[in-house]
Amino acid sequence: MNTAQRIRGIVAGSAGNLLEYFDWYVYSSFTIYFAHAFFPHGNPTVELLNAAAVFAVGFFMRPVGGWLLGMAADRYGRRSALTISVLTMCLGSLAIAVCPTYDQIGLAAPLLLLIARLLQGLSLGGEYGASATYLAEVATPEHRGFWSGFLYVTLVMGQLLALVLLLLMQYVLLTPQQIASWGWRVPFLMGALGAVLVFWLRRQMTESDSFKNAHTEEEKGGIRVLLHHWRAVLTVCGLTLGGTVAFYTYTIYMQKYLANTLGFPKETATLISTASLVVFAAMQPVFGAISDKIGRKPLLLFFGFGATFGTIPLLHVLATASSPWVAFGLIVTALFIASGYTSINAIVKAELFPTRIRALGVALPYALTVSIFGGTTEYIALWCKQIGHENWFAGYVSICAAVTLFTVLRLKQADRISAPATAPARS
Repeated sequence: MNTAQRIRGIVAGSAGNLLEYFDWYVYSSFTIYFAHAFFPHGNPTVELLNAAAVFAVGFFMRPVGGWLLGMAADRYGRRSALTISVLTMCLGSLAIAVCPTYDQIGLAAPLLLLIARLLQGLSLGGEYGASATYLAEVATPEHRGFWSGFLYVTLVMGQLLALVLLLLMQYVLLTPQQIASWGWRVPFLMGALGAVLVFWLRRQMTESDSFKNAHTEEEKGGIRVLLHHWRAVLTVCGLTLGGTVAFYTYTIYMQKYLANTLGFPKETATLISTASLVVFAAMQPVFGAISDKIGRKPLLLFFGFGATFGTIPLLHVLATASSPWVAFGLIVTALFIASGYTSINAIVKAELFPTRIRALGVALPYALTVSIFGGTTEYIALWCKQIGHENWFAGYVSICAAVTLFTVLRLKQADRISAPATAPARS
């Protein structure tokens, strides 16, 4: 693969990843406006709790997507799997955009919302493994960490675009009543329409040389082959557990926390979340480039220790914040710590598996862990608030981070992630 093909592939993979996560995060960004449309009216916290439950259930399709699309990526190519995933995501977005409300069709409304989120979960479960694998295989070995950082740049940019669109609606385009009435449907429709462009871009992608060289009949992977790499599978689960809980705490839940607990206006909460995500996105390639120089393990240790021992005091101080600037600074501090994981987690996991099983090896255990722990993060936080023990949530995040820290500490110095990538990943 020449340089031009490599750049086109990275752009195509990144653009699709951005769109997928825009579609996925539009749900969480606009929940505070559309939760009432799909559920019985009453306590705002209960409405958010119901919407968060649907958000969490959508995650349980991610392992299925990781399995099906991971198998497809290892057998038929990364490009094919990535193309299928983006089309499936946009079907889910279109379904939400046109779905009637609870007042119009009763309990069928949350049921249709649930089905649409299951479709999106299926899509996203396969997207991560295929895109992480593709980036790892097309990037030059000495810059894999740097390019790996762009996976979370596009992920965060998808979420950021959702928030920016919300800000435009809040401050420029619509009134709060209009957003709650029909404006929340617009971003879901935009995401569905964006599939046409991304589909074309991904059809032009060049398959990675690693896949083409390893793609022979006798080298095909599958669940049976994956079981031979059970240590790598457990490593992916352990690394993901703390990282995904921290990520969803400070990027997804914070908007609701600022508005629902600290009492900031919805517009202010959205603005703080948006600004913190801009800083967070800029951190990713920087941390990735650092890992190319000093190795992956030091950054993972930075996250592990920081999140394990820093979460409780940080969230305790945040609970007393009355200034938007203080809240912003504390959230950025938390995201700085989280960047030790997010910036390099894709490349770390891809480097654990040989080519013939790489997409499935990354996607399935990652999706399982994210489904169980990442997808339920917001729900657990809201549940703790509802029962009157919101401070318990900080302890939960710390325990999850401790699992990741333990996993990193057990990694041997001989493991690839303990040193900078100076040679191609094993094939």
